[in-house]
Amino acid sequence: MAEKVAKVGVKRVQGYLYFVDKQGDISRAKMARGRKKSKKRR
Repeated sequence: MAEKVAKVGVKRVQGYLYFVDKQGDISRAKMARGRKKSKKRR
């Protein structure tokens, strides 16, 4: 279960996942969900 430890004032951008990395810094990664399907050509 997650626990809030501090408020740091990070401005969130929609479509990104925010997490604490190995160095203890706040990082973000583009979420993989919500992509549009592309048409396959034959």
